[in-house]
Amino acid sequence: MAAQRVGPNGRVLATDISASVLEIAAESARHAGLSNVDTLVVDTQRLDLETDAFDAAVSRNCLMLIPDYHQALTQIRRVLKPGGRFAAMVFSTPDRCPLISIPHAIVFRVGRLTSPAPERFGEFRLGAPGILEDAYRTAGFQEVSVHTVPIRRRFPSLAEAMQHVRGPLPLRELMVRLSDAEQAQAWAEIERAFGQFVGPNGFEATYEQLIGVGTK
Repeated sequence: MAAQRVGPNGRVLATDISASVLEIAAESARHAGLSNVDTLVVDTQRLDLETDAFDAAVSRNCLMLIPDYHQALTQIRRVLKPGGRFAAMVFSTPDRCPLISIPHAIVFRVGRLTSPAPERFGEFRLGAPGILEDAYRTAGFQEVSVHTVPIRRRFPSLAEAMQHVRGPLPLRELMVRLSDAEQAQAWAEIERAFGQFVGPNGFEATYEQLIGVGTK
């Protein structure tokens, strides 16, 4: 979408710490007939990119997973041109994101895992009021604003919803800490819990995300 928006005279650099994720991005660009997309395997906390080089930057469901997101924001601001803008989408609080919080709570309970402090790591560490805005301002961004965005997810069936929830990396990383028997129990409990979202039109659930925006 970014490559289509900047047009043939603009370029998009897709970055990630995972080479396999970038291979998927590159393949998607080729499939869409786009030739203005480059990829770079890099840690956002240590961006090996030129200062004042980019007009804009975006992050979708990633910023909150970076261990030192303060350093990442500082690096992102550095590589933006003066007046450049950065927008990041993150998850809201657990009570407003049941599609994520329910599976995680079940895995922690079944596996008797110790939950990390929310401010250290996890999908929800930037979701509490004021946290995302403060992170932007601490990194030096100006004209900071945070917008609440309601999201509605639909799947034709509970089975397809379950297939989707098995994909995200954080949940998979939690699951591997459980024994085979515990994993089977956790998936069964998740499926039962998700039954509350099934109606005559299939699976339908809402959750909330935040979009932070700031200007260099």
